[in-house]
Amino acid sequence: MFPIRDHNPSGRTPYVTYALIAANVLIFISYWPLMGDPAALMAFYIDWAMIPAKVTHADGYPSLLSSMFLHGSLMHLAGNMLFLFIFGDNIEDEMGHLPYLGFYLACGVGSALAQWVSEPYSLVPTVGASGAIAGVMGGYLLLFPKAKVDILIIFIIFFRILPIPAWIMLGLWFGFQVFGGLAIPTSGGGVAYWAHAGGFMIGVLLTVPLLLRRGGTRFWNRTDGKPPHPQARYAYAPTRIPKVRRK
Repeated sequence: MFPIRDHNPSGRTPYVTYALIAANVLIFISYWPLMGDPAALMAFYIDWAMIPAKVTHADGYPSLLSSMFLHGSLMHLAGNMLFLFIFGDNIEDEMGHLPYLGFYLACGVGSALAQWVSEPYSLVPTVGASGAIAGVMGGYLLLFPKAKVDILIIFIIFFRILPIPAWIMLGLWFGFQVFGGLAIPTSGGGVAYWAHAGGFMIGVLLTVPLLLRRGGTRFWNRTDGKPPHPQARYAYAPTRIPKVRRK
């Protein structure tokens, strides 16, 4: 289950979200040639990825920032950028461009610290924008809990696109991260679950002042828990596959 789009276009162009996507893509392209050389890639990660043991020994603080612009594979990058594209524009629209940029970076650094706290002596490099994007998702949940998000459900050979409220999709996603962190406490089986959960909670907390300035629950009443813009409507075309009738 993962989101493919929302029904909530922003009221202005999300320049920062686009710039963050471009920065992540360009940085990934810059070290793409290292993907075929594991030793060179690991040397690169030692310099720029967040390695908890280095942070513990006060030698890796810059990596709290740099690691959020690195990704371990093309699919890792594509998935993160899809989530940022879906949820980032509405948060940027509500916060403003520069406050949103500060919010994004703070969530990224905070999520890296959450992962460090969970494994302070780990030597496993942590990379990815998912902690920062989890913060964006946390802010989205707080501001727009009833916004519609289209999710693609894949179950063996069953595929279906289903529009559901954001609070269901994001609540389940957060629950999976906490469960994963508790069930697989060491290195997360390759997934930084506590970075995700920590970034999400930091995003919620940092968005609380904005919600209060908008009137708290009155903001939800005015907007019905959705971005204050007309919703996009998507039409699903019927299949062109001809029907074969039984004789």
